[in-house]
Amino acid sequence: MQRRDLPPIYVLRHGETDWNLADRMQGWLDSPLTPKGRTQAEAQGRLLRGALPDGVDIRFSPSGRAIETARIALGDLASHAMEDTRLREVNVGDWVGRTPQDIAAEHAFVQPDEDRHLWKFQAPNGESLEEMTARCAGVLNDLRRPTVLVTHGVTSRLLRCLALGLAPEDLGSLPGGQGVVHIIENGKARILSE
Repeated sequence: MQRRDLPPIYVLRHGETDWNLADRMQGWLDSPLTPKGRTQAEAQGRLLRGALPDGVDIRFSPSGRAIETARIALGDLASHAMEDTRLREVNVGDWVGRTPQDIAAEHAFVQPDEDRHLWKFQAPNGESLEEMTARCAGVLNDLRRPTVLVTHGVTSRLLRCLALGLAPEDLGSLPGGQGVVHIIENGKARILSE
């Protein structure tokens, strides 16, 4: 069931990072934005300028890559932003820093070519889909005004699944993307891109 009770949500994934380029699992660790990542954040800023209403709230993940994206994309508005640890990426536990191919070679259940995301919730000492769903639902339940959420790839998809009334297991069916803005409003999704 769609969450029509939610205010408009503007979801940004951080720009490309060094570990994105290397196809390494970042989880709760961090790597810096690449020059392309900074350009993507600038594009998000241009897209937001024409889309944001007055009186918008801003929340961001505490990861450096999300903080830098928020600073670049939101400029002066970022000074009014609030850190929200619930917007962190999925905790991939013992798999942090590893590539999906390395992990798949050791674990037959990991099929990154068939399932880009759900297997990440099976990481030893990592986070379950249920745990992450609870923290993302908590974020959505706290929203009172139009809000920009600066977050990560899996987190963005899970937030949008919940806002659209989709099952958490459907997160792979939603588009991702760096340098774009995902908008959820009145139970419907759209993407702003240049």
